[in-house]
Amino acid sequence: MNAPLATPWTQEDFFAWASAQDSRYEFDGTQPVAMTGGTVNHSIITQNVHAALRARLRGTACRPLGPDVGVATIADAVRYPDAVVTCTRLAGDSRVVSGVVVVLEVVSPSSGRTDRIVKVREYAAVPSILRYVIFESTSIGLQIFERASPTELWKAFTLTAEDTLHMPEIGSEVPVTDFYEDVDFVSAADGRE
Repeated sequence: MNAPLATPWTQEDFFAWASAQDSRYEFDGTQPVAMTGGTVNHSIITQNVHAALRARLRGTACRPLGPDVGVATIADAVRYPDAVVTCTRLAGDSRVVSGVVVVLEVVSPSSGRTDRIVKVREYAAVPSILRYVIFESTSIGLQIFERASPTELWKAFTLTAEDTLHMPEIGSEVPVTDFYEDVDFVSAADGRE
């Protein structure tokens, strides 16, 4: 990792260090954490998420961003979800997105625990985040965490291919199958992904 970890880092320490690295990292609030590479299916799903959001949010105050800008969570941690939606106007040189309303993450087998446990708690601590969507990358399926206000606890449910993802906080809905267009689960099951 090439980073001395004698003392806990600040966000600014992390941003200064990370900008000089060839690999991608998140910041857990005290030190950098390497981000693993993804699969072709992960990349296709992420592209589909961005395309669906961009098409539906065009002309509104909301915009999809990611995965290159961070979301500040608890204890100064900085996460880089596959996509976020903010309806807040931001400076072009911002490294952290404020006013995030929706977080969308494509899960891989190696990131499952972090995405489903650690990040659920971290995103719940951000008052503006009302919806956290986790996309499976090995089959069609979404796990949704939602709340109507920052003071509520998350309500969790799942969606499958027959369902539509409703996101009233940004005035949008997307059929689940749109997110999985051109994804080849057969090859993935055969180990050819």
